[in-house]
This record gives sequence, C-alpha cells and structure tokens, in this order.
Amino acid sequence: MFEFVKNNALLIGLALGSGVALLWPLLNRGASGVTNVSPTEAVLLMSRNKLLVLDVRDAAEFAAGHIQGAKHIPVAELAARIKELEKFKDKPVLVHCQKGMRAKGACSILKAQQFSRLHNLQGGLDTWIEAKLPLVKT
Repeated sequence: MFEFVKNNALLIGLALGSGVALLWPLLNRGASGVTNVSPTEAVLLMSRNKLLVLDVRDAAEFAAGHIQGAKHIPVAELAARIKELEKFKDKPVLVHCQKGMRAKGACSILKAQQFSRLHNLQGGLDTWIEAKLPLVKT
C-alpha cells in the first residue's frame, strides 16, 4: 500500500484536489443554508437577478457609505420591521454589515421567517471596499 501511494502521489493529489474543487460550492454554503458570497459574486448576483440588498449596519455607518440601492434596516430593528421585507421571501436577498458578524445574525432572523434565497456578503462591506467597488453616501 505504501509503495502504491509513493509511486502515485501526484495522481492521488490530483484526485483529491478535483474532489475538493467539486465540493467547494457545497462547502461555501453556510451551515444555516445561507450562501456566503464574495464581492465579485455579489456583483454578479446583482447584475443577473432582481435582488434586495439589505444593509443591517447602524444609521451612522449607512450614511457614511453604502451599496447603491441598499435597503437600510439595522439588525436591532430587523425582527420588528420584517413586514417591510415580506415580498422578498422567495427572491434573492444579499445581506451585509461592516465585517460580516451582524449580517450572520440578520440571516438567522430572516431564515426563521422563511426567507429562502439568502446570501451573506462574506467579510461585509470591508471586503466590498477592498475590492474597490463603489459606495454612495447620503
């Protein structure tokens, strides 16, 4: 067995690498059923779908700069204002905050309310800014 592994290490490595590449989309989906997306993937979603961009940061952060067309509902107010989002239950929703932690909590709240197509901007608005994508200010 050891001799086989030694003689075929490259082929075994390629097979394992291929398996990981095939499983990567499944691994990228969070345990809660929310898809984590990079800024590039978020832009693709925005261009291909009519989706809601939900900014769950506080008012001062939102005013300092946000993604164009984003709906602002701070995560602390989300449960009380969920009715404003009812029409998006079966539509794609991109949720983000500044670094990603509040958005995860918001996704949990939305998932509990039967929102089915949730996407979390991995790393939050910080990764959006690092990717040199545009923001608008109010």
